[in-house]
Amino acid sequence: MSANEAQLYRFLGTRVRELRLKNDLTLGETATQAGISQGMLSKIENGQVAMSLDTLGKVGRALGVPVGDLFRDFDLPEGGAKFVKNGEGIEVVRRGTRSGHTYHLLSYDKGPRRSFEPFLVTINDASEVFPSFEHPGTEFIYVLKGRIEYRHGQQTYLLERGDVLTFRGDVPHGPEKLLETPIELLSVIVYGTSDSP
Repeated sequence: MSANEAQLYRFLGTRVRELRLKNDLTLGETATQAGISQGMLSKIENGQVAMSLDTLGKVGRALGVPVGDLFRDFDLPEGGAKFVKNGEGIEVVRRGTRSGHTYHLLSYDKGPRRSFEPFLVTINDASEVFPSFEHPGTEFIYVLKGRIEYRHGQQTYLLERGDVLTFRGDVPHGPEKLLETPIELLSVIVYGTSDSP
């Protein structure tokens, strides 16, 4: 038995046991319904034996699931999800920003290429004058708090809590007027394959 096969049998055994317990079935009840011995089912649950397709089908029927469900979630990638606790995003300074205007980077990709950049933008200073920004990719803004007039190209938009604005990043854009501070924006910049952040 190869290492990969052993891993599969352990996975299937664990899955069979989970489904059996979820259905409040004993080892004996499940073995009887599947038409196999209790000892064989015990070996299956402990990943000690290979199952034929016929046996898999019988066990699946005894547990009330199709054979495919026994393999569900097997060999999923480990993930690599990035988790950032509230208030622990990396504070960054973007070109042109001044005091009272902070960006917290909520996640990042390692290496020279980035597929997206999510920021929590907080603006506290109502008297601040803002420059316009230009960058590759598409930007998505979701207003969490406050009211703001936001310019994109020649158009301005009144954004309030719950409003969304999505636009091309290579067109000049940025806050025009702060109407109610503090303002919090979730800003996500998504880069295409030809963009170079």
